[in-house]
Amino acid sequence: MAAALRRAGNHVAQLLKSHVNIFHQCGFIGDSWINGSCIDPTLGLSDEQKQIQKVAIDFARNEMYPNMAKWDQEEIFPLDVMRKAASLGFGAVYCREKYGGTGLSRMDASIIFEALSQGCTSTTAYISIHNMCVWMIDEFGNDELRQKWIPQLASMEKLASYCLTEPDHGSDAANLTTSAKQKGDHFIINGAKAFISGGKDTDMNLVMCRTGEKGPKGISCILVEKGSPGLSFGKKEKKVGWNSQPTRAVMFEDCKVPMSNLVGQLGDGFKIAMRGLNGGRVNIASCSLGAAQSCIELARDHVKVRKQFGKHLENFQHLQFKIAEMATKLVVSRNMVRMAATALDKNWPEKVALCSMAKYFATEECFKICNQAVQIHGGYGYLKDYAVQQYMRDSRVHEILEGTNEIMRVLISRDLLEDGDRKYS
Repeated sequence: MAAALRRAGNHVAQLLKSHVNIFHQCGFIGDSWINGSCIDPTLGLSDEQKQIQKVAIDFARNEMYPNMAKWDQEEIFPLDVMRKAASLGFGAVYCREKYGGTGLSRMDASIIFEALSQGCTSTTAYISIHNMCVWMIDEFGNDELRQKWIPQLASMEKLASYCLTEPDHGSDAANLTTSAKQKGDHFIINGAKAFISGGKDTDMNLVMCRTGEKGPKGISCILVEKGSPGLSFGKKEKKVGWNSQPTRAVMFEDCKVPMSNLVGQLGDGFKIAMRGLNGGRVNIASCSLGAAQSCIELARDHVKVRKQFGKHLENFQHLQFKIAEMATKLVVSRNMVRMAATALDKNWPEKVALCSMAKYFATEECFKICNQAVQIHGGYGYLKDYAVQQYMRDSRVHEILEGTNEIMRVLISRDLLEDGDRKYS
C-alpha cells in the first residue's frame, strides 16, 4: 500500500512538473495564434493604439506575470514594479500633460489596463484606482493641489487611495456619515471608511465627508495626507483575491486637515465621486477583460495538451462549445467596455448608463469565463500552480466594487425610466 501511494504521489508530481510551466508561459497578445483570431484585442484599434497596447503587454509579460503568483501568495504590494509601469506613463494615463499626466484618452486607458491585467489583475486594479484618484485632482483640484500632487502621483513615487465606502454605507453612499467640521482654517474629520485599497501603504486619501446637509449635496471631497494627526488604519484584511494590494479600514478621530486640501467646492464631493466612478467602472471592467483573455488562452493551451479517453480534450465537442461561448462573451464584453470608454471621451449624455452596462456585464461575464477555465482544467485548475485560479479569485470582487452590479442595474433603469436631466454625469 505504501509503495502504491508513493508511486501515485510520484505520478502526480510528474504531471504537475509537466504542466507547471503553463503558469509561466501563458499566451499573450501578440502571440502568433492570437493575432487574427476572433479574440484578438487589436481588432479595430488604430496603429497608435496598437503601439500603446504593445508597450503595456510587453511590460505585463516581462515584469508582472512572472511575479504574479508570488505577489498573491506572499501578499506583496509591488511598489518597484508599479513605479516601472509609471515610468511608461501608466501612473496618470488620462490626466493632462501640463500637470504631469500622460494625456491619453479613456479608450487608451482601457486598452492599457486590459493588457496589464493579463500580467496581474490585482496589481492592475490598484493602478486603475490610483489613476482614478489622480484624475479627480486634475479635474477638480486647485492649481496648488495639482502642482503638488500630480507629478508625484504620475510617477507613483506617491500613491493614492479612494475613500468613499463606510462600514454602514456601501451602496448607500449618499448617506455617508464621516463628517468634516470647519474650525479656523482646518477641517476636523471624524468617522471611518471601509475596504480601502492601498490603505496605510499609500500617501494620500481622497475622502468623501459630510460637510453640510443630509444627502448628496452635503458631501465634500477632502485630500488627507498620510501622517495627518488623527488618521489611523485598521488591520490588513485577509481576502480571497486581490492579495497584491493591501486593504484596510481608514479611521479619522479629530483628524486635522488644512482647508486648502478641499478638492472642488464644498458640496461637490458626491458629484466628484460619481464622475470618478464612471471612469473607474470602465477601468475595472477592462481589468476583467484581461483576466478573461488570459483564461481563454490558458484553457486553449490546456485542451491541446491534455488527453482523456485516448484523445486530446480539444476534440470533445462539448469543450469546443464551452470555449466558443467563452470567446463570444469576451468579445461582446470588450465591445461594450470600449463603447463606454468612447462615451466618456466624447461626453455622450448616456455615458453613466453605458459605463454601468459595461461594468456589470463585463465583470459578470468575464468572471464566468475565468470560472469556466478552472472547470476545463479539472483538478489542476484548483491548484495554485495554475494561473486560472488566481485570475478567477482576483476578478470576482469586480462585481462588488466601484458600485455593486445591483447598483449598476439601478443606474441603467433610472436612465431609461426617469424623465429629466441625467444627474452626476
